[in-house]
Amino acid sequence: MVREIIHMQVGQCGNQIGNSFWSTMAAEHKLEANGKFKGKADDADNQCRLDKINVYYQETGKFRFVPRACLVDLEPGTIDVIKASAMGALFKPDNMCFGASGAGNNWAKGHYTEGAELVGEAMDIIRRETEACECPQGFQLTQSLGGGTGSGMGTLLLLKIRDYYPDRITATFSVYPSPKVSDVVVEPYNAILSIHQLLENSDETFVIDNEALFSISHNVLKQPDPKYSDLNLVISTVMSGITASLRFSGKLNGDLRKMGVNLVPFPRLHFFLLAQAPLFAPGESDKVRLTVQELTDQMWSSRNFLANVRAEDGKYLTASCGYRGDVASSEVDDEMAKVQAKLADDFVSWIPNNIKSSIINVAANDVEMSGTFVANTTAIKGVFQRISAQFAKMYKRKAFLHWYKGEGMDDMEFQEADKNVRDLMTEYQDKQDAVVDLEAGGDEDNEEEEDEEAGAEEEEEEF
Repeated sequence: MVREIIHMQVGQCGNQIGNSFWSTMAAEHKLEANGKFKGKADDADNQCRLDKINVYYQETGKFRFVPRACLVDLEPGTIDVIKASAMGALFKPDNMCFGASGAGNNWAKGHYTEGAELVGEAMDIIRRETEACECPQGFQLTQSLGGGTGSGMGTLLLLKIRDYYPDRITATFSVYPSPKVSDVVVEPYNAILSIHQLLENSDETFVIDNEALFSISHNVLKQPDPKYSDLNLVISTVMSGITASLRFSGKLNGDLRKMGVNLVPFPRLHFFLLAQAPLFAPGESDKVRLTVQELTDQMWSSRNFLANVRAEDGKYLTASCGYRGDVASSEVDDEMAKVQAKLADDFVSWIPNNIKSSIINVAANDVEMSGTFVANTTAIKGVFQRISAQFAKMYKRKAFLHWYKGEGMDDMEFQEADKNVRDLMTEYQDKQDAVVDLEAGGDEDNEEEEDEEAGAEEEEEEF
């Protein structure tokens, strides 16, 4: 039985990443642009590509596959571009849902006014896709947090999905505002309001940052003038690596739920750092022999991270390494042991074995073997600190607030969202500073109990 994932792409950025993701999926599953399977189904290699293709695709005719996707935007432009592109024939026209007016980079428009009018139609598409599944595992969403539609309407969709399907996993691939490159002036407002929602309604959030992607394209892939399509290709490669163990059989399996169980020690700390290996400049791959050690070194290297975070600024709570290709499990175990010994100080001491590994036999396109790295590190608090500091500067002077209040929001919502994000940063810091002290553990528990009892007595006296 296949456990399906329903994919949603919201807003301009989300749709462009989604489009790149589906072209990567089509290449991995040997599908033509119109969804027809190319090649002989009896072939052993083709058989394993068709075996679990239903995770993301629904078979509509003989060897004709349609993505389980919902394309949402508040303006028709991006979806018209997708329809006109080579990938346009792949999607069901009924699964595209767009408004006319756009959100105008305003979170409140996406979440409360324009988005709320369109969310019913989007939920109908999602419900229809979910009912066509045998055993849906969860939902994945691509969005950006700086604009209006991806952030405002994307979080509204998550809220609705959490209401309708509380027991399914929701994973979001969210593009966060970059430190230096800013496309939108009101990015800090939109991002803080979105993170506030993601904290409550998402199970796994993968943090992506345009500036880190630019530096990967420029410094690692040596592209002189990287375009958004090049950046999206890096994201879609990582996305395919994360879900590879669902789509292809392997020696050690993994899926969205297993990843969540192994990587999220506390429900609020579900923001992940991503990396991909190998990343080579054109022509350089011939000079380097790909081994498990080379992949592991690249995966743990800061220059391959998809977010502008330095691992030294925090500690790893947990990490997951997914290898693809002809990889021996003994080699992976050896490398994991080496990493844990070498980076012992960079891991928290109160989670003993904190690296999860999985191996998938089918390699990614164009490479013999590859690796995808997902880490839950306290260094990710740097992203939130930066956005929160920008938010504080603007909110202190109440700049741009009238655009949000005009859509029915009030000051309380902004303060609540800001406080929630600040609390998150404090939690990350606490977990980073926590140490294991087994001797004192019992005493601390007793002290806490005594404090609680004292507190309860005081409350009784007050009444």
